Amino acid sequence: MASFFQFLGANPFILLFLTVGLAVWLGRQTVGGYGLGMVAAAIIVGCALSVMGSAFGVKLALDNFTKSMFYYLFMYGVGLRVGPSFVNSLGGDGLKFTLLAVVSCVVGLLLVVLGANLLGLPPGAAGGMLAGSQTMSAAIGSAEEAVKAGVVTLPAGTTPDQVSSMIALSYGITYIWGTVGIILITKYLPTWWGIDARASAREYEKEHGVASGDTPTLTGWTPAGLRAYRLENATWNGATVGKLLGENPEYRVLNVVRDGAPLALADTLVLKLGDVIALGGRRETMTEKMGLIGPEVSDRVALDVPLDVADVLVTDKKALTLTPGEMRSLPDVNQVQLVKIERGGVPIPIGRDTRLQRLDIVTIAGLKEAVSRVGGFFGRVVRPSTATDLLTLSVGMVLGFLIGAIQFPAFGASVGLGNAGGLLVSGVIVSSVVSRVRFFGNTPNAARNILEDLGLVVFVAIVGINAGNSLLSQLTGVLALKIFVVGFVACSIPPVIVWMIGLYVFKMNPAVLMGGVAGARSHSGPCREAAVEIQSNVPWIGFPVAYAVSGVLLTVFGYFAMVLAH
Repeated sequence: MASFFQFLGANPFILLFLTVGLAVWLGRQTVGGYGLGMVAAAIIVGCALSVMGSAFGVKLALDNFTKSMFYYLFMYGVGLRVGPSFVNSLGGDGLKFTLLAVVSCVVGLLLVVLGANLLGLPPGAAGGMLAGSQTMSAAIGSAEEAVKAGVVTLPAGTTPDQVSSMIALSYGITYIWGTVGIILITKYLPTWWGIDARASAREYEKEHGVASGDTPTLTGWTPAGLRAYRLENATWNGATVGKLLGENPEYRVLNVVRDGAPLALADTLVLKLGDVIALGGRRETMTEKMGLIGPEVSDRVALDVPLDVADVLVTDKKALTLTPGEMRSLPDVNQVQLVKIERGGVPIPIGRDTRLQRLDIVTIAGLKEAVSRVGGFFGRVVRPSTATDLLTLSVGMVLGFLIGAIQFPAFGASVGLGNAGGLLVSGVIVSSVVSRVRFFGNTPNAARNILEDLGLVVFVAIVGINAGNSLLSQLTGVLALKIFVVGFVACSIPPVIVWMIGLYVFKMNPAVLMGGVAGARSHSGPCREAAVEIQSNVPWIGFPVAYAVSGVLLTVFGYFAMVLAH
């Protein structure tokens, strides 16, 4: 066994990716539907390998430059992801969810700092407890940034490596309840208040026209249909396509064939008896007016319609004031179908009065020309691309490091965002600029996900490996109990406060508020469980804005937890 750890010590890249691989595998394992996730597993696997290696006289450690590089890539990726929703949160109804997120994050920070100071916990405990109790792994990096920047005064005889180990230890102890606790609290808050969240969700669905629950990913049923009819109803002989659709707005004319050849489709096109009309619409409406045009026919020419699907980045201000009902009166809209709206990387339920926000991603499908024209009205049509603009990536990284270098006097020292915080801000800036400039700065979602997922898990794995060498020397039963108690309190109290503010001050629908509570903790798990519990998509409506804001705040607060805890 000793030779195995000696081999790992001599081959750091094998050690690193062995840790990452084991962490991913362990993170996928579940007990009662709950699992660690690969990030928390990376801490455990890294520490375990390092502790076992030290037992055989082998010190396992990895380069800090590699650790920092992957963390910085992760932080920049987070900025790119949360940028749109973070900007949107600064106005409109987003302010309510922004306030909920701010309250949750600030209360969590204060409880961690207060607990660390009252119980005399060692340096590093506050940063780790914040990251674990708030389930924000990125705060580990910002906590270490505070030590690296020299804004944390270390007691005599305490080394930065010991502080890093304490961060990892505190994170590991508090993470389990941080994850399970917020899920259970969010799920059962309505029950504790005597509220029927399922009934509240149904009320919201009925009022706003939101679909209830999720549909299977693979099914024989589709929401829209396409059929061909031969025009035999004399009512429409000599009428225009525009008139037909004006009196029957639930349908879309996708093609008109006359004498075996398709005609140029336009609202002014005059229909004649014998024309074959390809009609599209929702399945339930296709059978409501049987015989409206004439008998259904199987006409390949009419049904051979070139369709397109595209994502549209909403940037046009005129589009922000329209409801789905008002959008139907726009030119060419009858040729397309709204498929999905995504806000801050999270799909949101679509209701009758759902209004778009700037930088939403709207997915539409329909005639190719109509998709391009309608997409152009709303903003920028985003075509799938596998290419990443590395120039923009480089400029964004440089900008982030420059922002991180800015410092100002506070807490008796020079304080700044540091490299990590600077890159987070840079990502937000770049994503906002890119949304306004066409053909610039393309970063596909897959590329951004690699920056986030690989960057974070590699960083945390290295933290775990390097922490394991001094872990056992710092761990005692009393210390572990103190850390757990502080983490338990810091996890449990903020969501209750957020719930009461949303319920009594903002008068929010309880089902929507459940998503707001989950978003305020920047954790999608509670929102997913809440949606399953009440069998409704409504909680996702309150999730995106709070999720984006808390993701930024909690990441930065890891730094301030270290500064404030003395």
